[in-house]
Amino acid sequence: MGRRIAVLGTGKMGEALVSGLLRAGKPVDEVVVTARRPERAAELAERYGVASVGNADAAKHADTLILTVKPQDMGTLLAELAPHVPADRLVISGAAGITTAYVAAQLGVEGLPVVRVMTNTPVLVDEAMSAISPGAHATEEHLRRTEEIFRPVGKTIRVPESQQDAVTALSGSGPAYFYFLVEAMIDAGILLGLPRTTAHDLIVQSAVGAGVMLRDSGEHPVKLREAVTSPAGTTIAAIRELERHGVRAALLEALEAARDRSRELASGS
Repeated sequence: MGRRIAVLGTGKMGEALVSGLLRAGKPVDEVVVTARRPERAAELAERYGVASVGNADAAKHADTLILTVKPQDMGTLLAELAPHVPADRLVISGAAGITTAYVAAQLGVEGLPVVRVMTNTPVLVDEAMSAISPGAHATEEHLRRTEEIFRPVGKTIRVPESQQDAVTALSGSGPAYFYFLVEAMIDAGILLGLPRTTAHDLIVQSAVGAGVMLRDSGEHPVKLREAVTSPAGTTIAAIRELERHGVRAALLEALEAARDRSRELASGS
């Protein structure tokens, strides 16, 4: 019999994980979910055929517990789980700013293996980037088990936990920056006289194509940009304006702000 996995606090990200696990061949009877609202739990059970249980039952009977609640709800969830989590469970936390040490301390189980994961919303389309960090008692086996869970919904990478706040700023929040840029470019297309649907299709496909080239070519982004930037052409005129308005500096400061907010979440702010 395989290991049973429980996804606790199953929102959109948790549901995407459940869906990915099942598509990857995980048997339905080895996946359980919990949700704060009974109607949400019933919806997940009907949609995927998985069992919906309480948090305490999940902790008692699942081998791996994946905590997918928001950072501000983590303390409440851990307090509920603490009396029921045995030392042989693997606990995976996906909340921004929440350290493995905090999770282990709140659960109060000596030697409990905890792994911290920062993934992002492309988990919904199996294109997530998930950064994985071991806590003090997580072994190589625990890291491999975590990778097996997240690999069906995208790529995984291992990082020291000290880098997780930077990962949160860069990758966890990263899709929002691209959406923001695409939104602005669509508005620019309208300003230049294109219908909104035409501008949308042009920009979205350009973004998809550029992303595939970045991923598959192995080239540095500077080299790919230079291939589009002809002397005295349209692209360099646009880039000059971006530099003049400090877009690069603003982006650096924005990511620093996101990193700092992740640290604030870790301190309970």
